[in-house]
Amino acid sequence: MTRRIGLLSSLTLLCFGFLWLASRAEAAACYEMSGGVGVVCDARPGPAPFSTPKPFADSILDDIRYARIADYANVYSQPGGAVVRNVGDGFLYATIYSGANANGQLWYAINSGEWVRAEDLTFVDMSHFTGVEVNVQPERPFGWVLQEVQPSDAPDAEPNPDYRKLERYTFFQVYGAAVGEDNWIWYDIGGRWIRQTYVAIVDLNAPPADVGPNEFWVEVDLYEQTFAAYEGARMVYAGLVSSGLNRWPTYEGLYQVWSRRELGKMSGAEGKVDYYFIEDVPHTMFFNVDIALHGAYWHDRFGYKHSHGCVNMPPRAAEWVYYWSENAPNDLWVWVHTSDPHHYFDKFSAESGS
Repeated sequence: MTRRIGLLSSLTLLCFGFLWLASRAEAAACYEMSGGVGVVCDARPGPAPFSTPKPFADSILDDIRYARIADYANVYSQPGGAVVRNVGDGFLYATIYSGANANGQLWYAINSGEWVRAEDLTFVDMSHFTGVEVNVQPERPFGWVLQEVQPSDAPDAEPNPDYRKLERYTFFQVYGAAVGEDNWIWYDIGGRWIRQTYVAIVDLNAPPADVGPNEFWVEVDLYEQTFAAYEGARMVYAGLVSSGLNRWPTYEGLYQVWSRRELGKMSGAEGKVDYYFIEDVPHTMFFNVDIALHGAYWHDRFGYKHSHGCVNMPPRAAEWVYYWSENAPNDLWVWVHTSDPHHYFDKFSAESGS
């Protein structure tokens, strides 16, 4: 069975996805009134039909365990055996294959014939954030909360204690925008306002000029730290990313994926303070020499810059894009750019007719 989910099945709203959507819709458009009055909902349009991606039945992510190796840890030929090598100092991650006990101590195999003490490993809990499938062209911008926030009644107003705090990765839609003090943009998410520093936004964009009418492409927005996947002009998926830190920037431009691998090692900066060696990086799509879209199992900082230049994606999102694009009519286009959030003012002015 192929890992790739057909578009028709992937666009079907599952019960879980529907309930997930309903809970977000209530959070954005229904308000708990103080004094025990109850819940009041406004009459604005409901959210566009987004859904939670269906898990892949035979996902390789379900069968892999990863762990970070402690600096200067020894690697042994067998549990309690001879030292084979020392890993040195760096950002070091390994795939864990099996465990064994020897002389009352727990050991784990990281490669054929290589074992590490359990105390030298920190197991990874990869991010569960997936992004959303976009089943109908979105009517307005949408996004996610990046850090816990309590909404306000207006731009620059104090948080309203009667409002429920919104947790990281809470989904919302944008109904308006305004500039507050210090030029921070505030977003109306349905009668409640959040400052831009707490959120990441996705908006519909036209294909770059070189992209054909039915070709597959991915937009990476360096300002918002978001991505959106398209088939021609139609958005089909969106989520958060982590691009390169300022020291190792992800360069803007229009590229095409030139190499793909389901699993592979990544390493660099050997002998330097930022040395890294990461095993079995999942669903890698190289587009600018050695810069790639790929799953990142070692952190959950999506929505913020965090990488060594690549575009880190939540593992489940990278998996979706990898298999969605494998039978595309073209080598997947990747458009990396920096958006200007002030364009939302023109957008909402046009909607209101002002």
